[in-house]
Amino acid sequence: MLFADLGLSDELLKAVTEAGYNEPTPIQAQAIPSVLMMRDIIGIAQTGTGKTASFVLPMIDILAHGRSRARMPRSLILEPTRELAAQVAENFEKYGKYHKLSMALLIGGVSMGDQIKALEKGVDVLIATPGRLMDLFGRGNVMLNGCSLLVIDEADRMLDMGFIPDIEEICTKLPATRQTLLFSATMPPPIKKLADKFLSNPKSIEVARPATASANITQMLVPVEERKKREVLRSLLKSEDVQTGIIFCNRKTMVRELNKSLQRHGFKSGEIHGDIDQAARVAELDRFKTGEINLLVASDVAARGLDIKGVSHVFNFDAPWHADDYVHRIGRTGRAGATGKAYTFVTKSDAEAIDNIEKLISMKIERLKVDGATGSGDASDREERAAPRGSEKRPRRGSSRTKPDAETETKPERAASPRRDEPAAERQQGDRTSENRAERAPRPDRAPAPRDNRGERPRGNRRQQDDDGPDDGWNGPMPSFLLVGFNSES
Repeated sequence: MLFADLGLSDELLKAVTEAGYNEPTPIQAQAIPSVLMMRDIIGIAQTGTGKTASFVLPMIDILAHGRSRARMPRSLILEPTRELAAQVAENFEKYGKYHKLSMALLIGGVSMGDQIKALEKGVDVLIATPGRLMDLFGRGNVMLNGCSLLVIDEADRMLDMGFIPDIEEICTKLPATRQTLLFSATMPPPIKKLADKFLSNPKSIEVARPATASANITQMLVPVEERKKREVLRSLLKSEDVQTGIIFCNRKTMVRELNKSLQRHGFKSGEIHGDIDQAARVAELDRFKTGEINLLVASDVAARGLDIKGVSHVFNFDAPWHADDYVHRIGRTGRAGATGKAYTFVTKSDAEAIDNIEKLISMKIERLKVDGATGSGDASDREERAAPRGSEKRPRRGSSRTKPDAETETKPERAASPRRDEPAAERQQGDRTSENRAERAPRPDRAPAPRDNRGERPRGNRRQQDDDGPDDGWNGPMPSFLLVGFNSES
């Protein structure tokens, strides 16, 4: 089957051909004709299957007829992250270059004034993250009663990030008679409930079993001691001759430290995580896409939906806490028919997480033995290895404290506030809430704090209680003679 067989306009077919595509992917072949027939759609497809084009292409032809009005977008696409929203916008620009469609991108981290000006002119396509959309809606800068087509993309990711209440509220502000397209890699019960509530007689399209990894990806588990991870990673990067790779960590602090370590050892690496502002994220991704750097150290903010061609390897430096995240992480490679490799470092404490992953993907992942992964490290690795946080002794009064190495000195991050990710937080901090929530996920190997005879936990030192590192020393109240001259920020 060819794109010409799907009922798309000649102008659109010309743009698709110029982009280098002739044959649609399975989800495109099934979804595009149904969308053109104005059917509601539930699309279940793993990442890398071309689902973005499966709704962008028919939307361009549908919106070719009609006129936009000020502050009243004709269609709405909801994305969980700013990166995904920007990617969808790029698709509209690429495929809609022979159509005169206007578009606005509502995301945090960029000027709200420019977004308001675009809305005032009237747009055919509004691409937004839920937080920024709710913010501008509350200010009266956008009205949704003229929106006839709604796309909810990466619905399971929306669930993970806590956006489902926002989506439900947005849906109530849209016309009852509209076309709704919902796409998700998995279909957990809350997403099924959302679809039953807001979609009308939808056509279900499933091109891959939910929560399966691509058959084009060679998956390997690498048993390794925690203190040997960096050395083993460097060894694999050299032995595998990695041309383009993404390395995932569970915490933003580890992303920063690992990136610095790789750079010190001569690797061309960069980093992306929730604490980096939007302009810096885009710049770092551009450096990665153009080949200025060939390694990208990332937290899960980059795990889903980012379509970067030619990623040959994915390394899970930290085994993901949630099994679904494993599928989405390794999905950055092996895309669009290409092959890829995914290595996951596993320590003894990761046994339960790996068991959950193997149950989810219904396969046993091969173990790879790497020389030295469980032995003593080389000199360079021992020098840069961080001392366990909380294990150092407090300085005595009048004593000088030696400042640790820049890489090993890591201040504990403040936990995200428990409130829902409201628009203001998205504007000021980007999409940090979900990532911070994930980074503060409970660890199965942490024992509950002891209680005193009144049933209360000892107060102790808050830095030690919030710390994720091992602590073999005193964890009770700070002795008064040590509090004199103590600098809490040291």
